[in-house]
This record gives sequence, structure tokens and C-alpha cells, in this order.
Amino acid sequence: MKLPFKIQPSTQAFRASFFINIIALIFYFIVIGGFSINDLGYFILTFFTASIVLENFLTSYKTRLEEINILKDQENYRREFLGNVSHELKTPLFTIQGYILTLIEGALKDKKVRGKYLRRSAKGVDRLISIVKDLDLITQFESGIKTVDKTDFNIYELIENVYDLMEFESEKNNTKLLVYNENNTPVIVNADKERILQVLTNLVVNSIKYGKEGGYTKVKVEEYDKDRIIVIVKDNGEGIEDEHLPRLFERFYRIDKNRSRKKGGSGLGLSIVKHIIEAHQEQIFVESKIGQGTEFSFTLKKP
Repeated sequence: MKLPFKIQPSTQAFRASFFINIIALIFYFIVIGGFSINDLGYFILTFFTASIVLENFLTSYKTRLEEINILKDQENYRREFLGNVSHELKTPLFTIQGYILTLIEGALKDKKVRGKYLRRSAKGVDRLISIVKDLDLITQFESGIKTVDKTDFNIYELIENVYDLMEFESEKNNTKLLVYNENNTPVIVNADKERILQVLTNLVVNSIKYGKEGGYTKVKVEEYDKDRIIVIVKDNGEGIEDEHLPRLFERFYRIDKNRSRKKGGSGLGLSIVKHIIEAHQEQIFVESKIGQGTEFSFTLKKP
């Protein structure tokens, strides 16, 4: 039967109890002028009882302190998250509002200005839709509504599809897209093809966006264990400081907010990547060194 309290005090509790009892013994001796064998037995019993009480008090205190720290962290995260959501939504909304008000106030009559402002407003609407869709997808994964539909497919074929989609972006940034497949053999995995395409696309897009001009993005597949492979997406960009790595997969987390927003995106890409990989019950990793580049990797199950 499991007791609701500890009966094995720690060294810290023993030490505290020992000092309390020594003080009590000295005080008792001064007041009474001595003590008998029965009194000694009483003090020994008190010593062990006090040790148990102190141990449970210390354990309860530590647990409560940990709970308070967790609540503080959650509150800070909630506050930061709400601030980020507000900013991400406010930026395109104010942009759209500015263009529409300008059109209402007279620019509507100028066909050239009207077309330009309407196109820019449409971009702002697209950004809002993108943010809402990404948030909805994350919510569905977190609540268990969204599941993965696993099939067998060649992961290298999917990588080539992503590279085809990213060809224009890579050329614009003068980034080389490399694939390492020494034996030129297919590697079959069991996963949701559409979702893994989304994972690879997000990782490659980030690699191109934040990589250095004239750099490279390379993808390779290796054995992870007898049941799984690992897909590695690596670049030789500017890298990420260690302090940011634990928070990279948080919603709306940006290392350099000004630079990131200029590059576009909803700020939810890596969070979606994490949720997709976790929905597959797999793992995702990140390593980075300043001036050397960043490496994202994730595992997938073999058929």
C-alpha cells in the first residue's frame, strides 16, 4: 500500500531534526537539571518523528515551488503568445485598412493606384488567411482532431518534388539545392506523404530564406536504427545562437523579429513541423553553430 507521506527522511531532514532536538535537549537540561533514560528514549522518538515531518514538509514545499514556477512560465508564455498573435494579425490588418481608406478618400478614381492598392490589400488578406489556417492546423493536431494518413512512399522522390517547387526561390537567393544519395536507390518510408511534404517544404524554405546568398541547402537520408531512418536538412547559413534553440518550435517565436517579418511567413512553420512529426510519433532535432549553419533532422518509420 502506498502511503500518502514519506517515511524515509532525507539527509537534509535528518540534519534539521538533529539540530532542533539538540537545542531542545540543551533547553530541557537547563530547565529540568537533567534527564532520565525515559526522557532520552522520548527524545530519540521525537528526533525520528520530526525528521519524517520535516521531510514531508520540505517535499511539499519543493513541489509547491515547482508548481508556482511552472505557472509563472505558463503565464509568461501566454502573455508573450497573445502579444505575438496580436502583432502578427495587426500588421496585415492595418496595412489593408490603410490601402482601403486611401481608396475611399479619393484614390479609387485613379485606375493605376486603385489596381496597385487592391493587389497589396489582397496580399494582406492572403497573409491573414495563412496565419488563421496555420493556427487552425496546429489546434487540430493538439486536440487530436487532425490525424495522419500513412502510406509507403520513396522519401527521395518527395525531396525532389520539394526542390522542384523551390527552384525559383533558390535561384533568386543563389542557393544550391543538393541531395545526397550515393547509391541512387529509393528509400521507402511509412508516413503521411502530404504532411511530410509540408515538413520538408517548411524546412527547405527556411533554409533558403535565412541561408547566406550563394550558399547551399542539402538533404540526406541516413539509417537511424533498424526500424527508422533520419532525414537531415542542412545549410551553411549564419546559424542560430544556442539560447534560441529550445524555443524554435514555439508558435510565432522569431529570433530576429524585424528581419523575420521582412522575410515573410506566418511564424508558425516550425511549430507545424513539430506537430506533424509528433503526430507520427517520431522525433525532430535541431543543431546550429554561429557562422557555420543549421541542421534540422527528423525520424520516419520504415514500412
